[in-house]
Parts: sequence; structure tokens; C-alpha cells
Amino acid sequence: MIKAILIDDDQNLREGMKGLLERFAPNIKIIGEADSVATGIEVMDALKPQVVFLDIQLNDGTGFDILEQLAAKNGAIKSNIVFITAHEQYAIKAFRFSALDFLLKPVDPDELQKVIVKIESVLEKTNDYAHIDLLLENIRKKVDNFKRIALSTSDGIHLFDISDIIRCESEDNYTKFYIKNSKPVMISKTLKEYEELLTEHGFERIHQSHLINLNYLKSYIKKDGGYVIMADESHLPISQRKRERLQEILKTI
Repeated sequence: MIKAILIDDDQNLREGMKGLLERFAPNIKIIGEADSVATGIEVMDALKPQVVFLDIQLNDGTGFDILEQLAAKNGAIKSNIVFITAHEQYAIKAFRFSALDFLLKPVDPDELQKVIVKIESVLEKTNDYAHIDLLLENIRKKVDNFKRIALSTSDGIHLFDISDIIRCESEDNYTKFYIKNSKPVMISKTLKEYEELLTEHGFERIHQSHLINLNYLKSYIKKDGGYVIMADESHLPISQRKRERLQEILKTI
């Protein structure tokens, strides 16, 4: 059984969440509950749960306050955190850059089951929670121009500088990251999800299978239908509908 706690200031929502877990995730055992920042800190500190289902907005502060105070007290967070939120668009963006799970209210059973499967996988292979530190760093700065990204792979969670990512390549429902001075890493998310995150960081989708960091573009070759040569010497095709946009971008660089 996976030991978990619920932190939400609405008792009805806690009861509803427990009902969902009992029905759709019977391997999750709720060992404690809290309804505030103060009680959340106490329960997490005392019970050391493997998983925390954590509401963002609490009556006396936020879920981030709990993590900040516990990190300051103990040096690190040693639990898997699943945030539960009704909105907080900025926070959701921070979650995605930090490879942290979140559930939107009202909680969808299918999304809950996906999160549980991921948690089970993570618990089997890692005790590294550096991505929580990354989240707190991003939340603390209150800027959305994030410098680092956490990538969850089959062997754990890895943090990389976004500026070191050369390109991303789609492989079915997976995305392979090619990173400067590092081995490629495979992520079980679609390229579209990373296109949404990385476009504002100088990345451009040039093909259904390729998202490139323009800072690592060496050459644009017009022959053979058009292709680019990247800093890692890869030759990548450009789709016909992306060709004109890429040419316009290159005029401004």
C-alpha cells in the first residue's frame, strides 16, 4: 500500500477525494488529513507520507507555503506531491516545467488513475525530489520565463537547463530530447505538449516530428524540399507548411 495524506480546507472535497481513491486507486491508503497550512505542516512532518494530495488555496495560505516551510525546516521534501487546483494558470505552467503532477477540480477519475500509475512508477525507481525544489524556485521568483525544466524518464527525474536542449523529436506518443553534453532522454509525453512549453524559449516546430532550438540551427538548406542542419549535425526535414514561417524567422535572426 502507498501511504498518502490529503490537505484541503474543504471537508466535503476531502471526503469526495477519499471516495475516488477508494474506488479507482485502492492501493492508496489515506493515513492522515489536514485543512490548513499549519496542520498540513504538522501532518506531513509527523507521518512522512509517500504521497501528498495538496490543495493550492488554503484558508491560511497556500500549499506552496507548506512546502516552503517544510523545506526550510528539513532541508528537502521527501514526498511525491500531487497538487489539486481549480485554476491557477501560472502555477499549472510551473508544474509542467517541474514535472509535477496536478489534478483539476472537479477531479476526473481517468486523470486520477493516470497520476496514480505515474506515482507507482516513480516510487519504484527514485527518491530524488529535486524537481520540487525547482517548482518552489519558480513559484518564489513569480516569473514565467523559466530557465530549467524537469524531465521524467523511465529511470527517474532529471533537471536540465532549457538553453542546453538542442532539439526534440517525436516518436509516437513519446518525445526524445537531444541535449548538449548529455545522452538523449525519452519522455512519455507528446511533442505537442513540449511545443506549448518551449516555443517562447526560442524553439520552433519545423515538422510534425521535430521541434528545434533556433540557437542551435547551423544551416537552412533549400534543396531536396528543404531541411536544416543542427549543431549536433542532425539533418531534419521541414514540412511544406512550416517552410515559409521558418524563412521569415531566419530573416530576423
